[in-house]
Amino acid sequence: MAILSMSKTLFKSLVHGPYTVLYPVKKKETYERTRGRVEINISQCIYCGLCQRRCPTGAIQVNRGNTTWSIDRLKCIQCNYCNEVCPKKCLRMNNEYTSPSFGSVRDDYTNARVSGDKENN
Repeated sequence: MAILSMSKTLFKSLVHGPYTVLYPVKKKETYERTRGRVEINISQCIYCGLCQRRCPTGAIQVNRGNTTWSIDRLKCIQCNYCNEVCPKKCLRMNNEYTSPSFGSVRDDYTNARVSGDKENN
C-alpha cells in the first residue's frame, strides 16, 4: 500500500513541475506591501539615533558627530522598526531586496553624498 501512495506522489510531482521560481532566469514578483530594503532620505535625517537603538540586529549605525548613517544590508531583517520610530519619517521600506553577495554589504550615507561600500570577508 505504501508503494501506491509513494508512486501517486511521484507521478503528481512529475506532472505538475516545479513549485519554485527559477531565480536567476525569472525573478519573483513583488507586491505593493512587500518589505525589502530600508531607504533613507539623508537630507531630512537629524541623526538622533533612535533607529540604531531600535534595530534588533544592530544593522544600523548612526554617528552624529560625523553626520553619517550606515546600514549593513545583510544583517537587516526588514522588521520595519526603524521606520516606525523615526521622528522625521526619513526612512521607508522599498519593496526590492538586497542582491545576493559574499561577505557583508554596508551602505554609508552622509549629508553630502551617498557611497556604497562592499566588504568581502
